[in-house]
Parts: sequence; structure tokens; C-alpha cells
Amino acid sequence: MTSSTDDAPGPAAAASRSTAARPAWHVRPETAADIPGVRRINLAAFETAEEADLVDALRLDRSAWLPGLSYVADAPDGTLVAHALLTRCHVDGVPAVALAPCAVLPGHQKSGAGSAVIRALLEAAREAGERTAIVLGHPPYYPRFGFAPAASRFGILPPQPWPDEAFLALSLDGSTPPRGTVRYATPFGID
Repeated sequence: MTSSTDDAPGPAAAASRSTAARPAWHVRPETAADIPGVRRINLAAFETAEEADLVDALRLDRSAWLPGLSYVADAPDGTLVAHALLTRCHVDGVPAVALAPCAVLPGHQKSGAGSAVIRALLEAAREAGERTAIVLGHPPYYPRFGFAPAASRFGILPPQPWPDEAFLALSLDGSTPPRGTVRYATPFGID
């Protein structure tokens, strides 16, 4: 049975309900016990297993994996719902970190879980002394974390011809990021 638009709540009521219904996410570093859950999140969030396989390959790459820079978000019931990962990359030989992949279970997308895990992960990178983060991602999403076009703003070039508005960088410590071309870890398969 469908209802008429007269029965639908107004925009203020809908906004109030969506804000009140947002769960408090418990965000933390990934543990060994989380590995199967992280894989499930990535398999559910993406159309292929490519991102889940990438996370597994990065975890095995000692030159890429940075202990303590893989984060998850738990729902109030303890279910893992989001994951974000920073791994080692380089900008013309200068160490940096690459944010990828970031994933949220489909039923929890647009709930704040992804933003919570990314914010906590970037803060952990700052505390670990990382200076520059890069991401290839959705232009409307990543600027909320401080990311800006890497090439036009910082002189950080992608290894392939990617749109400036989608290839983004962030200074984690307030310093000027290095200039040059990004070299990703081998599991990314980007030359």
C-alpha cells in the first residue's frame, strides 16, 4: 500500500529523524581478528573483488603496509561496517601515504561511518608523523577532509592521466607537500 504525499513527513521532520538516528561509531585500528570482516566490507561495497584482493595484497607487502594505519568502524552492536586504509607511496622518492580503498557496507552508507573512519585514520597518520596523503576518489567527498587537487594545488602528479578534480592531496602536518609524480605500492598495479 502506498501513501499519499500528504502523509509523508516534511523536510524538517525527516532531517531531524535522520540526525537522531545516526549511530555513534566506534572507530579503531584493525586487529588480526578483523581481517575477514574487512574483506567482507570490501566485497560488499564494490562490484568486484578487486579492492578486497588489493587490501589482502597490501597487507602482505612489507614495503607498503603501515602497522596501525588500517582502521575500522564498528556499529553499536559490534558489527564491522566501514574500513579505510593508508599505505606507503612516494612522491618522487619522498614518503607519503595513499588512502585506498575506503569502503562501507551498503546498508550503512551515508550514515557517517565512512567519514568517521577516514577522520580517525588521518589523525592516526598525523600522530605517526606522516606528512602527505593522496587519494584518487570522488571529488565532492574528499575535500570535506581537507583534500585538494594534487596537481594544480601542490604539483603532485598522478602516475597516469587522471582528472585533477579526482586526484587529491592533503598536507597532514601543515607543511608544503613534495612535488613530483606519485609511485604507488606494487599491489596497486600502477606503473
